[in-house]
Amino acid sequence: MIEVLSPGEKQRNRDRELKLKLYSIAGVHEYWIFDRERQSCEIYRREKAVLKLTATLYKDDNLTSPLLPGFSCAVERLFG
Repeated sequence: MIEVLSPGEKQRNRDRELKLKLYSIAGVHEYWIFDRERQSCEIYRREKAVLKLTATLYKDDNLTSPLLPGFSCAVERLFG
């Protein structure tokens, strides 16, 4: 699941808390949250039936996923 944070604190909290719980219950294996203001990407991965924050990536990092073998993308490109 990929989410781009909406402007406003209420929406950001919804994406980071409510949606995280819903996706965790639904069995999502990864949840990526892109923050345009900070130009970052938070990576949540399933651990013991719960999505947990495993990394926060910034523009100098590369985004990869064990669910997408061979996939690699510079975070910087995602914020163009």
